[in-house]
Amino acid sequence: MAVSTATTPTTSSLSFSHLSFFQHKKASFLCTKNIIAKRKCEHRGVHVKCMVFEKSSAAEAKKTKRQSVYKLQTLTSWLLKQEQDGIIDAELTIVLDSISMACKQIASLVQRAGISKLTGVHGAINAHGEDQKKLDVVSNEVFSNCLRASGRTGIIASEEEDVPVAVEESYYGNYIVVFDPLDGSSNIDAAVSTGSIFGIYTPNDDCLLDLEDSTTLDTVEQRCIVNVCQPGNNLLAAGYCMYSSSVIFVLTLGNGVFSFTLDPMFGEFILTQENIQIPKAGNIYAFNEGNYQLWDDRLKKYIDHLKDPGPSGKPYSARYIGSLVGDFHRTLLYGGIYGYPRNKKSRNGKLRLLYECAPMSFIVEQAGGKGSDGQQRILDIQPVEIHQRVPLYIGSIEEVEKLEKYLS
Repeated sequence: MAVSTATTPTTSSLSFSHLSFFQHKKASFLCTKNIIAKRKCEHRGVHVKCMVFEKSSAAEAKKTKRQSVYKLQTLTSWLLKQEQDGIIDAELTIVLDSISMACKQIASLVQRAGISKLTGVHGAINAHGEDQKKLDVVSNEVFSNCLRASGRTGIIASEEEDVPVAVEESYYGNYIVVFDPLDGSSNIDAAVSTGSIFGIYTPNDDCLLDLEDSTTLDTVEQRCIVNVCQPGNNLLAAGYCMYSSSVIFVLTLGNGVFSFTLDPMFGEFILTQENIQIPKAGNIYAFNEGNYQLWDDRLKKYIDHLKDPGPSGKPYSARYIGSLVGDFHRTLLYGGIYGYPRNKKSRNGKLRLLYECAPMSFIVEQAGGKGSDGQQRILDIQPVEIHQRVPLYIGSIEEVEKLEKYLS
């Protein structure tokens, strides 16, 4: 019987005994790229493949995969990477890091609220005539202190303050930061999801305080108010932190939406979701239907449409937490629509444009969704006052546009 010859003289001279000897000594073949998976050792009609390189590659891939399990990216390292890529500057990195620190502190306060006697009403009234919860006051102080300590903010505006505050400690900072320190605080006593919302606007030197300037405080205050009242289109960054079963920090810098989860073991926010995209449509709606009789007839027809099973036999599901952050986060992940409309008692709704509606609309648009007041895009609205209220409809683009047709 004829023995087939090998394609190269080198391999033709090898016998099984030689191969066994090499295997016994654990010798390795150096296979170049040109002959990988091509060289065959043929003897007595049996093909023997050169598998050393393939096994080595598989081992390396397995090793790499095993190492990647322990590779975690923190919020701080992620922000530094954005800075290296030229997406943000060092000043904004410091501001965002200070906000994350505030959120960690507030998360701890929320989790220990019952133990630390921080539940219940504080006894004061905020700028909107609402009773302040104890945690409202504490959270506002924590947020303000962290931003002041960053040394990079020029003006801060809070839901809990009557007017914006010019931060005299920030000799080198001029970022404008607006925030709701504890959204949904009315639910805090029942341990329901709450959160913090923030937006960062373009730097503006007009409100930097000159300690040697003789300008009166009233003049500075007026300048601050004018500079804070910017449309959402001017936002550089926006985000929220949700305090629930997990503490989740969601952020956009205008280049997608990213989610970080607080790891209690390390005390760091860890990147857990990249480039979040909201579904184009959804079957969940979140409205406070207790106000149904106070709504406009066109809105009632829209809600009735959602409840109608229709040909599919499946109506929309109603989910309403009563916390903007909690309701919005679910909508961002699952799709659907969240709404807080105007009604006969609240002609402009209840949510504030500057530090609730605009930041959330900026986030949802970066995720492929839409934010509207029922007639126009939220980010196009020019604020005329700090605590201006507007109706808000936000969520999947198809769902918001469907609502707009009903209200038009």
